[in-house]
Amino acid sequence: MVLTLENPARSALLLVDLQHGTCGDDSPPRPAGFHERFRRDVLPQLEVALAGCREHSLEVVHTVIANLTADGRDRSRDYKACGLGFPPGSRAAEVIPELAPTDDEVVLPKTSSSAFNSTTLDYVLRNMDIDTLVVGGLLTDQCIDHTIKDAADLGYRVICLRDGVLAETPERHAAGLLCSSGYCEQVDTAELLAALNRQPG
Repeated sequence: MVLTLENPARSALLLVDLQHGTCGDDSPPRPAGFHERFRRDVLPQLEVALAGCREHSLEVVHTVIANLTADGRDRSRDYKACGLGFPPGSRAAEVIPELAPTDDEVVLPKTSSSAFNSTTLDYVLRNMDIDTLVVGGLLTDQCIDHTIKDAADLGYRVICLRDGVLAETPERHAAGLLCSSGYCEQVDTAELLAALNRQPG
């Protein structure tokens, strides 16, 4: 099926947790090959998707894992249990430079797996009259999966960039895509760009 975007003005690119503390200089140890796969296979697709969405004037929203408090006492039970969280304003909480937000793009700190549960994301998207989300980021089987399912339950049309998401292992990536497949359309970045380029004007 050919991807279509009925109204790009009501679409947004949501980039999830693409920051120094997850995939950049300050990221924790990951299974062998993770960083290489991200830099070689995923980051170039995200850069292309971001450039294309900006060119076609889609809203761009970034989420970053970042506490509201220095000691992280505001984090979800899950994040506390696994020790995940970064102080507000820290380098680890900054988006990596290749995908850095412009001055007018929304950046929301989050302390839960879903981008909706610990942020004002739904409120912000509805205020901007967004009904379609294009999702990319980390990790396919965790924050991406949770975000996609919550978005679908809230009534958004969700498009997942299957070459713009990544899990710690290829097996977990495949499992994550399979698990979320009923909640979203899964396309490659090239398909998204083709849909954008088919728009009049």
